[in-house]
Amino acid sequence: MTNIFKLINQIAIAQAQLSTTQFLAPCVKGGRVRTRVAGMIYTFSPKPSKFEGWGIFQAVDEKTATVVEEADLPQIAEYLQHFPQIRLRLAHQLQKQTWLAYPVNEVDMRQRLKVVKPIAVHLVTEGVTFEQIIARWNGQSCWFEEVDRRTDPAISETLQSAVKQLTSAEELQFKGITPEIRTVYELATRRIEGFTQPQQDEKRLKKALRMGGGTLNQFQDRGDYWTVDWTTADGVRHTSAIAKADLTVVSSGICLSGRDRDFDLQSLVGVMEHQEW
Repeated sequence: MTNIFKLINQIAIAQAQLSTTQFLAPCVKGGRVRTRVAGMIYTFSPKPSKFEGWGIFQAVDEKTATVVEEADLPQIAEYLQHFPQIRLRLAHQLQKQTWLAYPVNEVDMRQRLKVVKPIAVHLVTEGVTFEQIIARWNGQSCWFEEVDRRTDPAISETLQSAVKQLTSAEELQFKGITPEIRTVYELATRRIEGFTQPQQDEKRLKKALRMGGGTLNQFQDRGDYWTVDWTTADGVRHTSAIAKADLTVVSSGICLSGRDRDFDLQSLVGVMEHQEW
């Protein structure tokens, strides 16, 4: 019974303090904010409801808190100091100020959060795709602190250049690349046109044919190989079976005296043109 009275008294004290208490909290668009008053945790809907950012809030009642003013940088820094720091690399924007990111060091993240996975980072006010950042984890959400100035900017520049060239994650190679960098690159390019597997396959076949002097019409996936419909420079169409692993010829579509696998797709173009001649 004593514990019940103690709890009732605690609630009464919290409610009395609630109307006079201002608090700092981060808020995502459409989200809610929390604070602790006299040991009691309160969750509020912000007013205005579309507010996004770091704010100083004043409770209106037990369910609503209004934005008094936006918090300044020293206030935000002091708030974030209470939570563990993690280093992440930005993959892509999920919505206005929320980005998907991946840990720079998987071992470190496993030690800190007990799990390794892509993570949403809120209130990202600066930074671009592949930039390394410092964030804070409060046990439920991850909040942006700053761009990591100590990292090598050449890494993000190299990755951005690779995207423009439609380089696949498997083909990505440069000095200093890590498994974590390859993973964040894959996360970032997964949503970009030209990076789906069929598009990568098409790019690969077109390149091989173009180097041999032919053009791709269409292709079909047959498991370990493709059936490729292509045309030589003089307009003659052919259908060949091409191995996915190394683009060697499984079946050329003409009689090569059992020597089909001596050729790849690029060299097959020349063979076919010679055969036509």
